[in-house]
Amino acid sequence: MKPIRKAEKMNQMDQILEEMKKRGFRITNQRKIVIQVILNEDCDSCKEIIMKASKIDKSIGVATVYRVINLLEDCNIIQRRNMFRIEHKMVAAV
Repeated sequence: MKPIRKAEKMNQMDQILEEMKKRGFRITNQRKIVIQVILNEDCDSCKEIIMKASKIDKSIGVATVYRVINLLEDCNIIQRRNMFRIEHKMVAAV
């Protein structure tokens, strides 16, 4: 998989936030941070996402990350490969 350029990451972030707004979800700083970690970091597990996100904002914990991941999955923005690994993808409709 080729690396995503910074401009593409920002575009993806904007698309994800717009899709969340359309579905009536609040856009919180914690949600933005978790999404940013998923897009910008090479995380193979929720545990890695939790560690990296909590370094940015100490108030982000396990429950926050899992709730955001479930929300993104419900919006069809990310897809879990198994219980602990996720793979982000942009859906054509987003």
